[in-house]
Amino acid sequence: MKYVVLVPDGAADYPIKELGNKTPLQTAKKPNMDFIARNGIMGTVKTVPDGMEPGSDVANLSLLGYDPKKYYTGRAPLEAASMSIYLEEDEVAFRCNLVTVSDNILADYSAGHVSSIEAKILIQFLNEELRTKKLCFYPGVSYRHLMVMKGDYSKTLCIPPHNIMGQSIEENLPKGKESSFLRELMISSREILEKHEINLRRKRMGKNPANMIWLWGQGKTPSIPKFCEKYGIEGGVISAVDLIKGIGQCAGLQIINVPGATGYFDTDYLAKANYALAALKELDFLFVHVEAPDEAGHAGDVNAKIEAIEKFDNKVVGTILKGLKNSEYKIMVVPDHPTPISIRTHVNKPVPFAIYGRDIKSDEVKSFDEFAAKLGSLHLKEGYRLMDLFLKK
Repeated sequence: MKYVVLVPDGAADYPIKELGNKTPLQTAKKPNMDFIARNGIMGTVKTVPDGMEPGSDVANLSLLGYDPKKYYTGRAPLEAASMSIYLEEDEVAFRCNLVTVSDNILADYSAGHVSSIEAKILIQFLNEELRTKKLCFYPGVSYRHLMVMKGDYSKTLCIPPHNIMGQSIEENLPKGKESSFLRELMISSREILEKHEINLRRKRMGKNPANMIWLWGQGKTPSIPKFCEKYGIEGGVISAVDLIKGIGQCAGLQIINVPGATGYFDTDYLAKANYALAALKELDFLFVHVEAPDEAGHAGDVNAKIEAIEKFDNKVVGTILKGLKNSEYKIMVVPDHPTPISIRTHVNKPVPFAIYGRDIKSDEVKSFDEFAAKLGSLHLKEGYRLMDLFLKK
């Protein structure tokens, strides 16, 4: 038996007036997800426990079968794992976004999706200027990077930058215990990056400069049971996002890197599907994650979100369904969390899911969307139990 989980990150949404009070999932043409919903079982699942930040870290831990209340220690250490950065007991990893600040307002959480080549130069420059025996910066992908430093920042409040677009940076800098040094570091980074030639060139080209770092998502290395020990099958992860790769790494899943996978609108959807089918010749479980719908939600771009959902359905879901048609398999489609266009950030609300397989009896829901899912037969309040249901039902 082959088991495949397909995750259109942030695809769930609220009704939108310009769509006739429909959601992007209701509006998009998605015959393959609708096929899975119509011929399988459907329902809703709450992937983020009450009281926890509704981030992709918490939500995807849940989707892979791990209780975030038990295993979550922060976003950054999961990304560190994907980059083979091993933390000492007295070290903490921070997510380090390159952002755009204008007139002391956080104008862009991704610095115009700065290229990885430009970002690497900027992060290396920060290391030359700010690195000490206690802290170091590590380049990642596009705007997503890491900082590792010694100390206890478990009681320091750091706000995700995608939650404060258009807001004052002064009001949203780190607060609480040990926050003063982090605030100074972030402010210093602006002074250093503002005049770098890369940012001067980006401004001349009309692009958003990567003129400040934003620190958040801190934590120590988690101790997560291996997926194969928990469920008795070997599996893998396909994603362009270091966070998802890091969760997979901690869970002992094989990380399958796909050329052309960018974590943005231009990601190679078809390559992800083809690499998934190739991997399933050896593996029994695969978790395929696509970031694009979430990026569209953060950008507040309804048309881009619909397009991302349609490409996900056609090129990922459709290709994998076709490739597995002569196999014994079960497939599940589930967003990790909603990223509503109207508020441009994650929310802690249930998401739809649908499971299809040869021995699955349909509960006669007609389409894959937030409202159809409420008519389904399964409704889980603890997201980490969904994997048990998927693998054992």
